[in-house]
Amino acid sequence: MDTVSAIILGLVQGLSEFLPISSSGHLILIREALSIRTSHELAYDAVLQLGTIVAVVVYFFPDLWRLFHASLRMVGRMEVDRKDKILITALTLGTIPAVIVGLLLENAMETTFRAPILVAFVLVAGSGLLAYAEYAFATNPSPKRELTVRSGIIVGFFQCLALIPGMSRSGATISGGLILGLTRYEATRFAFLLSVPIIVGSGIKKLLELMKTPAPDIPLVSLAVGGVVAFFVGLLAIHFMLKFVRNHTLWVFIWYRIAVALVVLLVVFTQ
Repeated sequence: MDTVSAIILGLVQGLSEFLPISSSGHLILIREALSIRTSHELAYDAVLQLGTIVAVVVYFFPDLWRLFHASLRMVGRMEVDRKDKILITALTLGTIPAVIVGLLLENAMETTFRAPILVAFVLVAGSGLLAYAEYAFATNPSPKRELTVRSGIIVGFFQCLALIPGMSRSGATISGGLILGLTRYEATRFAFLLSVPIIVGSGIKKLLELMKTPAPDIPLVSLAVGGVVAFFVGLLAIHFMLKFVRNHTLWVFIWYRIAVALVVLLVVFTQ
């Protein structure tokens, strides 16, 4: 993989990880469109995700630092702010479903789930989920301002859907939050925080796998460039998304996903 390809993939990863349009799906489609071929593609994707997860950590560092201290106080059976305790518990329990399902579906994710035509259909299915979430939110007379442990766990199950390329981690988890009655901002903020453990774990696992690969097969410089691009673009995408959801619906992303899916299907069936 050359440096230009790495920059393109990093740009795509940084944008699509936090917008509800599917980073894994777009990476697959971009590779197909530009004929970018590398070995261990899923591992490359996971390492690029590390760039975006560093962006999350940097952006939410004050919150994460506070939660870290609160976790230590919980372990020591000391008094902890009620909201922090709920958030820590929700993040911990909400991460478990995706870990289990991810381990069970790892082989399928590396083979079957990486077909462009499947990505296209899942993009449409994800659009349906986002549309239903918008409907549920619009018809909810009183959105909740606070997260609960129960809602955090349920959103964690929504995160499992993101293991299928084309669904979108942020799209699935934000949709889950909206369906459960969270405000747009609270649903988006929790979705981003919930992504931290699962992406860090996945990225580290795949990075270790890359390190075991013979050196000639690993263009470390290009991969590092892609990760840096993903980091900076990810920071901008997080900031944009948190501001966007305060005053806008998700319909622009719904129509975008459908348009991309239609283009992919048109290309596949006319070749």
